[in-house]
Parts: sequence; structure tokens; C-alpha cells
Amino acid sequence: MQALAKNSVKKPLNIMVAVSGGVDSAVTAWLLKNEGHKVTGVFMRNWEDDDGTEECISMDDWLDAQRVCDTLGIELLQTNFSQEYKEKVFEPFIESLKQGYTPNPDVLCNAMIKFDALRDFVLNQGADYLATGHYSRLIKNPEQKKGQHEGQTLLFQAKDKNKCQSYFLYRVTDFTNVLMPLGDLHKHQVRDLAKEIGLHNHNKKDSTGICFIGERNFSKFINRYIEEKAGDMVDKLGNVVGQHSGLFHYTLGQRQGLGIGGMREASEEPWFVIGKNMADNILLVAQGESDSSLYSDELTADSICWIGSKPTLPLECSAKIRYRSKETNCTLNTLSDDNKLEKVQVKFQQAQRAITPGQSVVFYLDERCLGGGIVCG
Repeated sequence: MQALAKNSVKKPLNIMVAVSGGVDSAVTAWLLKNEGHKVTGVFMRNWEDDDGTEECISMDDWLDAQRVCDTLGIELLQTNFSQEYKEKVFEPFIESLKQGYTPNPDVLCNAMIKFDALRDFVLNQGADYLATGHYSRLIKNPEQKKGQHEGQTLLFQAKDKNKCQSYFLYRVTDFTNVLMPLGDLHKHQVRDLAKEIGLHNHNKKDSTGICFIGERNFSKFINRYIEEKAGDMVDKLGNVVGQHSGLFHYTLGQRQGLGIGGMREASEEPWFVIGKNMADNILLVAQGESDSSLYSDELTADSICWIGSKPTLPLECSAKIRYRSKETNCTLNTLSDDNKLEKVQVKFQQAQRAITPGQSVVFYLDERCLGGGIVCG
């Protein structure tokens, strides 16, 4: 299995691998060492909390990372970007929640921490490359000819479409000195390989939850940073049908946790969140999975990032409005007054359910990730 493209620089290379304690980064390190490169692991601590839980989570991962590196016979370093994470990822995440949006901290974490602060650290240590266990493919100059993409490293979907993480990487506009060896593998192949080479974590559960904060009760955790302000749940006719515990707890399309029921002469269909009235602290709800308020065939996105050169709009491509949503064919049109293309309209061929402000919309042309932006309307 060749982890590096054929047009990469000559080996042996000095490569630092972001080792998290999980199976993906462990196999990444093994693949690169097996190719004859000098490999060093680096473990990041990016969250410091005062409730004691993070210390346990981080220590477990650190011990797993140490054990992986011992098994592979490589050195393991540790670095701390907790201040950068707080300022560039967590605080913007909290502020966005306060404004009624549903942000995705993993997107910011990749752009600001893993492929900015960590890459700088790795290069300052004298390494040639930073390697990660992401399921995506990086291809340099795929057309192999002079032109607009010459010399640029572009982002493509992983072979394993179920695990592909390109959605979370669209704000990383420069992949210089970055390797992602798992892009051509499927998850089951990675686990099988980990077991075959004797890695203890071959069956370790994939990490979930907020990037570097981990699994915990989201509502209780966020309550420490945002004051709850209860208010009315109101239907499309203006009737008060319940009470919410704070608008930041809810997102468009949400069904669970609304607590609406037992209403006289009401339909038995489930209730869904269809919007937020931030000015009056009202949660807007409606009944039925197919309620028209949940569907739209267009959106507006700003804070656009393009990987490689900016495309010419209008453009026929496909887009995803959340990580697990299906790609849908669409047309991009610019809403910017200049050629910066920082704000676009996305017109879908099929209506999308629960287009959510604050989430990311990511654009694809065939398997190439063109970039994306933040849904704002």
C-alpha cells in the first residue's frame, strides 16, 4: 500500500503523525514507517476543563497513543494547543450558538488547529510532512499539465464514502506538507490491518462528540457557558404548545426532546422544530415529517472557502448540507459584488430537509471537494 503519491519527494522522509490513540492514526503511522520513512508521533491536548472528566478522557487517549507508539517503535511527542482551541474554535462555537445557529466545531478545529497550529509545530520540529488518519485523498496536480491547478494539492473524497471526512476539511485551503494515507482504504481494511500487525486498539470505538472535548451530555455541558432562558414553543397558527429550555438546545428538524404531547383534539403526528424567533425567544414548531416549512430547494451561504482556484459561476455541481446528508445536484450563483465569491446562492434540483443556519454546505465536482461555506439563509 503506497501512502504517498508517485510524484512525491524522494524518500526517506521525516514525517510526524498526529496520533490520537485511535486506530486510524495508528495504522497511518504503521503504513508510513513500513514504507521506510522516519516516523514520529505527536499527541495533542487541546482542551483543559475544570470538571475532571477531560483529564480522564485525555489520559486514556494518551495511554493508548503511548502504547501504539511503543508497539510501532516510534517516538511520541506531546503538545498543547488548548489556548488556541479556546480562542479560535470553542469561543466562536459558543457565540454562534448564542445567536441561534447550529455550528460545526469540527470544521473550525481542522482549519485552525490540526492543519494550522499543529502543522506549524510539525514543520518547526524539522519534519517534512504532517500525516493524519483522515479518510480523504490529497492529489497534487491531477491533470498533470500546466494550468490553473499546477502545483496545488487538491482535496478529493475517500474511497470509503461512508467514512469520508472531506466535508469537515473544506476550510483547509492549503494542504501543503500534509499526507492522508487512509484515503484509498476502507474502514474495515484499516481495522483488519491493525489487528494483523498487533495493535491493541484495533477495535477501539471511533471518537464522537465535540472535537477534542469528547462524549458528554451536550446540554449540561453547554449550560456552563450559556445561560438558559426558557420561552414558548409556538405552532404555525400562533398557538403556544409548550415550553423550551433555551433556544441553543434546539436545531432545525429536531424531533427528540420537545416534550409536546397530550393536546386536546391535536393530531398524533410528531412535532418538529421549524425555526427560531431570537428576538422574542420563541421556538417555532410544526407537526409532521413532511411539513412544508422543513423543506427548501435553495440556500444562501457566506464565509466561502475555495480549495484551489476559484471557479467560474454559475457552476453546476453537487453539495451536502450536513455530514451524513446525500450529495444533491445544484447550481451555484455568486451573490458577491466582486470576484471574491465570498457569498453564494445554492439552488438544488431537489428540496432539502432542514437546511440549518450555522451548518456547512460543501461543494463537490465529481469526487473533488471544491470548498464550501456557512449556511446563513
